[in-house]
Amino acid sequence: MATSSLASLRRALVPRWPDDHKGVFGHALIVGGSRGMLGAPLLSTRAALRSGAGLVTLALPRSLQDAAAAAVPEALTLGLPESSAGAIESSALAAIEEALQNRRFTVVAIGPGLSLAPGAQELVFSLLENIDLPAVVDADALNALAGAAKRARDLFAGRRSIPCVFTPHAGEMARCLGLHRTTAVLKNRSASAMKLAQDWRGVCLLKGRGSVVSDGREAVINATGGPSLSKGGSGDVLTGLLAGLWAQMIASGRFKGSPMETAFGAAALGAHLHGLAGDFACRTLGVWSTTASDVIDNLPQAFKKLAR
Repeated sequence: MATSSLASLRRALVPRWPDDHKGVFGHALIVGGSRGMLGAPLLSTRAALRSGAGLVTLALPRSLQDAAAAAVPEALTLGLPESSAGAIESSALAAIEEALQNRRFTVVAIGPGLSLAPGAQELVFSLLENIDLPAVVDADALNALAGAAKRARDLFAGRRSIPCVFTPHAGEMARCLGLHRTTAVLKNRSASAMKLAQDWRGVCLLKGRGSVVSDGREAVINATGGPSLSKGGSGDVLTGLLAGLWAQMIASGRFKGSPMETAFGAAALGAHLHGLAGDFACRTLGVWSTTASDVIDNLPQAFKKLAR
């Protein structure tokens, strides 16, 4: 199986022109967070901003909105209805739909810090069933889908030409495929990624050493990254980065390809830049001390190197 070529990665990197404005580069919506798990969506939001997206909105429980706005002043925020336990309620769909009319989101990412609360899990399905946006699906959103396999398959069959990108680690992948152990996934990572992409009619980015990106027909291995990324929050950074890159590709119109080709290109590019930023951080900070925030801080170097 081949690695992603630099030529294909550079093709997916949206160029900047002198007369551009923020509207050219799309609007990424990040949906996640719950009491005790504010950090995950904040990392996703910071990564989406570093990706070059024109606008980023973080939608999260209303009680966390002020803290989020102070932590990431460059982002917009959207407070959502929440349960007494501080998790997003399923009724939040109405607020998201209303915001969509005004803010015209390009891509949505759902999952970071969402929690396993019933209302939050139901929101995953209702959002993907009712909002016609390309979607990055990660973390607790994957767990929600894995817990209702038939409904998930029917959902993605109904989305037709609006693809999703799924970003599981090996454990989440096993749950999504209905496997009892991760060993079956680790034994043949490329086959696992291709199967999930086929079953859910989207693009799978199976995280881990040599991350695999597949659209169900082909698969490529990402050559960047290492053990410094094996820290909490790294996956949240990838989710936001991918959403921001994808938003730019769609909104700018500068990537010529089908919706599935665009999703595949964004996933491969996101995996490469995420791993490369981790490599740069590791050179300075070491494999033990690199954190997810350090990966975000090193994204500029990663972009510069790829753009040469």
